[in-house]
Amino acid sequence: MAPRFDEAVRVYVPGRQHPKIVCLGGGHGLSAMLRGLKRYTKDITAIVTVADDGGGSGMLREDLGMPPPGDIRSCILALANTEPAMEKLLNYRFSEGSLAGQSFGNLFLAALNGISDTFDEAVRRMGEVLAITGRVLPVTNQDVHLEACFENGACVLGESKIFFEKKVNNCRIARVRLVPEHPKALPASLEAIARADMVVLGPGSLYTSIIPNLLVDGIREALAETQACKVLVMNLMTQEGETEGYTGADHVRALLHHGGPGILDLCLANSAPVAREVSEAYRAEDAEQLDLRREEIEALGVSVRCCPLLAAGRPARHDPAALARALMEIWNDFAVG
Repeated sequence: MAPRFDEAVRVYVPGRQHPKIVCLGGGHGLSAMLRGLKRYTKDITAIVTVADDGGGSGMLREDLGMPPPGDIRSCILALANTEPAMEKLLNYRFSEGSLAGQSFGNLFLAALNGISDTFDEAVRRMGEVLAITGRVLPVTNQDVHLEACFENGACVLGESKIFFEKKVNNCRIARVRLVPEHPKALPASLEAIARADMVVLGPGSLYTSIIPNLLVDGIREALAETQACKVLVMNLMTQEGETEGYTGADHVRALLHHGGPGILDLCLANSAPVAREVSEAYRAEDAEQLDLRREEIEALGVSVRCCPLLAAGRPARHDPAALARALMEIWNDFAVG
């Protein structure tokens, strides 16, 4: 009996063809997905937003004039092949003194940035130290900030301020932009997209993790031109302070509005119900399980695939293994088709 596809690609096997996958985003969703994908292929490129200006990353950005390291550190650790003690060390957060709340991994990357000519070189060096599967790239080396403008005309500059300003304005985000506009993408990012078999956007915060990558010069054009299968991993829940009341179709419209036509082929969405107690906790924060609106998405020229992607427990998170397996099945269908 021939093996099922999920059995055939369960782990990386040297000498067998594996897909070239590019992932664009930031935040916890991207790093969780990378943990699953590295079991299937060594040819992974994570392209990560650098618009964050809050928390420990924001402190280092302000003090040292470097791009924010937090999301990049998380992606490097997700792809790392190192001892558990090293991962625990790099995730350690100081609890006292002037370093309170700061991650040692952020400081390590900041030190590498200090001895490197460019930020992407520092990221590469950290990847080498941790023997990561694949590679991690900042979407740009330039110092950029994120501005959001709301439907009522109000605008706010700074990724960390968008949540609160949306609450104050009590209306949807109309658009976001980078300041300064038109930062240049790393050539390595554009090359990775051009040669990819699959490009995955998300999961992650729509306006602060995914869309900022589309605003870097060259990324939208590379997505439109690549022959890769372009997949959006739909979020499980709406997000307080960003996408309250959004449907899945609203997410797709926002991506196409900022990225233009041709950047998306398929949406991968969760079909498993969220437990009632988990849903109630989200409703208390003005969030809920995403209403997909499949017909509306397909009317936009984007196909939809649904399967169980929900991890057990709370809060609601994608299961890395289930998500990676579903993406590999999509790649297999795309390659065969």
